[in-house]
Amino acid sequence: MGGYDIFKSTYKDGYWSKPENLGVPINTADDDLYFVLASSGQRAYFSSSRKGTVGDQDIFVITFIIDKPMNPSTEDNLIAYKTKPVQEIKIESTIAIETPSLTLLKGFIYDEETKKPLEAQIVLTDNEKNEELAVFTSNAQTGRYLVSLPSGKNYGIAVKKEGYLFHSENFVIPENAQYQEIQKDIYLKPIKVGQSIVLRNIFFDFDKATLRPESKTELENLIKLMNDNPNIKIEISGHTDNIGSAAYNQKLSESRAKAVVDYLIEHGIDKSRLSYMGYGFDKPIAPNDTEEGRQLNRRVEFKIVEAK
Repeated sequence: MGGYDIFKSTYKDGYWSKPENLGVPINTADDDLYFVLASSGQRAYFSSSRKGTVGDQDIFVITFIIDKPMNPSTEDNLIAYKTKPVQEIKIESTIAIETPSLTLLKGFIYDEETKKPLEAQIVLTDNEKNEELAVFTSNAQTGRYLVSLPSGKNYGIAVKKEGYLFHSENFVIPENAQYQEIQKDIYLKPIKVGQSIVLRNIFFDFDKATLRPESKTELENLIKLMNDNPNIKIEISGHTDNIGSAAYNQKLSESRAKAVVDYLIEHGIDKSRLSYMGYGFDKPIAPNDTEEGRQLNRRVEFKIVEAK
């Protein structure tokens, strides 16, 4: 019907049926895509650029309406159902449009050097539970990705591709957060000397150098990178904002970098491949005159210092 449409296929006796276009009102002459069924089975979300939308791709919710408990013979839950004795009851096609409580993260993934789009793996984690929630793959031709993040969680996102350093993002979305869209283009760095990344899902308590449990998944990503690339040596560096004295921040940043190195050694990484350094507030990546900037400056990085 349009550039992109939503189809259905039924799995039966080990085979999938031929895909069927869901037609109107789900599909339009515009792009309708990214259909996701809620775990309850009562709702589904999809993206559409149909006439009357506010943005380029708005989120719509489908509510499957069944008046009373029954076992109908039905092709889908949106149009009609039949019961015995033969009787056809038509239900008006219904789409309940509302604002879902979620964050839509979207963008493109590129090679940082060539700027070519990349097909990469996107791993979504619940940091508080250290639980992998979902794995996505960006489009092989365009590098485009789209991830929906329901409100009320601390999310870790790791973007991975063989031959590249992984890229991490952290999103803490409050329970009462309203629908929002975040455009985030990601540039993956090829593995070679001098490349560095920020470990955005490494967490410490205030004024301490003890790794919080929420850091586990990020640390496991780093361990896997080291095991997959046994020829590299890295430096772990700690950085702070400019609140407090230079001596205090230098000591804190060094202690935090050492905590990461100690964890890697405890989990089998040879200490000869690791070094650490505390830089205090000497290397900010954002202005220290706002809380947002100071938060960006409080970070742990790793850098490849040798690759044989």
